[in-house]
Amino acid sequence: MTATDPALTGLAQGWCALSLLHGRIEAHIERALQAKHDLSMREYSLLDVLSRQHDGDGGHLQMRQVADAVVLSQSATTRLVTRLEDRGLLSRYLCPTDRRGIYTNVSEAGLTLLEEARPTNDTALREALDAAATNLELAPLVRVVESMNVPA
Repeated sequence: MTATDPALTGLAQGWCALSLLHGRIEAHIERALQAKHDLSMREYSLLDVLSRQHDGDGGHLQMRQVADAVVLSQSATTRLVTRLEDRGLLSRYLCPTDRRGIYTNVSEAGLTLLEEARPTNDTALREALDAAATNLELAPLVRVVESMNVPA
């Protein structure tokens, strides 16, 4: 079944096309990050999200917020954090004002790996979008993605 299958409603067709585009982009980026940096897309995303934290009010994310940002369950996020911590790419510590809270910081090694991997991620994203733009079902979505100017 394709996104333009007449048995699908317009909404379902759009969702199928969006899902297809997402899958293709994610798979392409995953292969590139694994090949060049031994890093999964989820690991890259987690390091990226955590690298943008800062000290001060609202600067550190709770694990629930991190899970939402990387689109994983809290338990999957915890396992991912543990794997990266075991590799020396980040560390956890107790919140100084609320001993129930646990914060996560990216280590220098994690920041270095993230900066090395960022061009790979960006290039793979561009390649995946360029390839998808040649598909009649996906081209309109690619144009929407390219037109977005989302603040960092």
